[in-house]
Amino acid sequence: MFSKKPDEYSQSSPPVARPSAGGSTFSVIGSDVVIRGDIEATVDLHVDGRIEGDIKCASLVQGEGSHVEGAIVAETARLAGSVSGSITARELVVLRTARINGDVHYDALTIEQGAEVEGRFAHRVPGRTAATAPGAAKPATASLDDGEPKLTLAS
Repeated sequence: MFSKKPDEYSQSSPPVARPSAGGSTFSVIGSDVVIRGDIEATVDLHVDGRIEGDIKCASLVQGEGSHVEGAIVAETARLAGSVSGSITARELVVLRTARINGDVHYDALTIEQGAEVEGRFAHRVPGRTAATAPGAAKPATASLDDGEPKLTLAS
């Protein structure tokens, strides 16, 4: 009366996460997570927790309460928490809640009023990607478009 066929009892494999139709995906490190070690991701990364190690990813979004102790290398980065280490990014946005202690290497830079940065700013050499930039890139006088490095101050 309530019997099932044997094939209904067979275990299926768990669902596999697949990237969206556009091929992009992201990873989230929650506020209750502490990672001791380097992180390397080919996708976007959202960090709300604490990282004690270097981060290398396509795009980084850092939450207000998060803390990174180590170098950050990303194509784009939007920082709102604290960072103790160097930052290398093609496009960097430093929000007003950000506290950075380390050198910053960038192609395009936006800083909101109230952000704190203790370190040196250096415009990167054009044509060098974030993945190939050295930890201590030399300041460059070359341009993005018109011969001048781009710096945007946000209010």
